[in-house]
Amino acid sequence: MKKILIINGHPDKESFNFGISDAYKKGARESGAEVKEIIIRALNFNPNLEFGYRKRMELEPDLIDAQEKIIWSEHIVIVYPVWWGGFPAIMKGFFDRTFLAPFSYKKRENSLWWDKMLSGRSARVICTLDQPGWSYWLMFGKPSHNAIKKSILNFTGIKPVKITSIGPLKDSTQEWRNKWIKKVETMGRNLK
Repeated sequence: MKKILIINGHPDKESFNFGISDAYKKGARESGAEVKEIIIRALNFNPNLEFGYRKRMELEPDLIDAQEKIIWSEHIVIVYPVWWGGFPAIMKGFFDRTFLAPFSYKKRENSLWWDKMLSGRSARVICTLDQPGWSYWLMFGKPSHNAIKKSILNFTGIKPVKITSIGPLKDSTQEWRNKWIKKVETMGRNLK
């Protein structure tokens, strides 16, 4: 049985992103996978890394629980909207606070290299855009894709990472959204 963790980074529980998360969860459960979730908006934590890396902040219970779920998982699905080319602020704060060393990586003494503590996991990133995916890539260089795939997930050992962009969401029809819900449910069922 595959262990799947879904991390939802949208701050609005009425959003299409929650429908996407639910569709993936439904498909994965139908395939026999065990599924756990982290709904970032529901966590009780300070998203600000108040002292940078100079001084350690104690993790709140919700972040300790999130780390335990990440360790438990074999495949991580991250769902979020692209805003101003990046993630919502609460999601950025979640990564800043949760993926600190030595949980997700360990620096090697007297070296530029590090140990990747989350190796052995794969990921699927599903993001929504108010523009076509090709436009996000061509015009802006897909900054949130690069940040989440290279600077967070690959940096900590999580790979392969596959990314699905859904857009343009703005002014989309219910029929168009329903098609995407079915596609995401199929992704979940196929554990991709």
